[in-house]
Amino acid sequence: MSSWIREKIFLGKTFSEYLAEHKNPMFILAFIILCLSFYSMAYRLIYGLGPATNLSDTYPWGLWISFDILVGIALAAPGLTVATAVYLFGLKDYKKFAKPAVLSSLIGYVFAVFALMFDLGRYYRVFYVIGWSWGLSSVLFLIAWHFFLYIIICFVEWSPAFFKWLGLNRLRDYFSKLGVWATALGVIIAGGHQSALGALFLVASNKMHPLWYSSLLPIFFLGSAIFAGISMVILESTIAHKIFKNLVKDFDDVEFNKRTIGLGKALFVILCAYLILKLLDITHYNNWHYLITPYGYWYMFEILGFVFIPVILLAFAVKENNTKLVRVSALLVVLGVILNRVNVSLIAYNWYIPLSEKYYPTWMEVSLSAGIVTMIILSYRFIVRRMEIL
Repeated sequence: MSSWIREKIFLGKTFSEYLAEHKNPMFILAFIILCLSFYSMAYRLIYGLGPATNLSDTYPWGLWISFDILVGIALAAPGLTVATAVYLFGLKDYKKFAKPAVLSSLIGYVFAVFALMFDLGRYYRVFYVIGWSWGLSSVLFLIAWHFFLYIIICFVEWSPAFFKWLGLNRLRDYFSKLGVWATALGVIIAGGHQSALGALFLVASNKMHPLWYSSLLPIFFLGSAIFAGISMVILESTIAHKIFKNLVKDFDDVEFNKRTIGLGKALFVILCAYLILKLLDITHYNNWHYLITPYGYWYMFEILGFVFIPVILLAFAVKENNTKLVRVSALLVVLGVILNRVNVSLIAYNWYIPLSEKYYPTWMEVSLSAGIVTMIILSYRFIVRRMEIL
């Protein structure tokens, strides 16, 4: 058993050697963040939401929903986009992107649900929605069930690499055959809850700023999740192949850059469709006059800075075959999705309330969210270094 742990967990090193390898500034910073995060988690569980957060009846949802769930789930969409393209539409040229994409989705969803536990008043009853409480008319019920099912689907898609690492080849072969069926179901499940997250805000028409409120919110959330997923694949693949290049067999820079340009083309098309829908939405509601207000300037910053400019950059990047510009555009798009989710759930929500009465997260809320991000990065690193993901 000890030899198995040494080979599989510590990568052939002794515990002291493995520990010494991680004595560097980045891991020390990660350790500090995790310590603060664990303290915040314990404090919230012991003393409740009131002392640990700045949540109120006016702002019942804060940073943990806005960032950990709305942002986290959108950025955990690589599996929805790339796995669908590879396994359902037969784009085998992108197969090398599929495993990292599925892993990103699995880790993202698992830690999003983990973070959600701390925002629930009765977190210990979270499983009631699966077997004891059937609120069939509730959007939250739909989202809860979709989260539960999609985590299972992501595990099925990822499990061949996991079972191969354990040396359980029969299980690996069995779950490999289920991959296509899991992906087909995953498209329905993931698409359903990505749009349903937008549908949560349809009942808040009198609380949200008119520039962000729309009957198309479910479509906007789904569309932005799709281009967020593609953008995350571009960024994650760039970072992973740079840091873990020694783990990739027969790595071909030319082929990798070619596929990145292909992802850039897909990103360009979806961003254009999203931008057109946004313009039609403003016209439909006749909200043009809001653009010359402070909130309007902020709205234009979001749309022009993180949708229109990436569209222009991607058009030039694809024409000139410039992969660096594709990656810059992907980064802008990811930042734009983060900004959009925060705008919808916090900034544009209760927009008429004075700044002095607005919600601002406590340091505990920030540290817990930072800890979740740190755990996602460390988990991804741990798995990639041990299993056939890249």
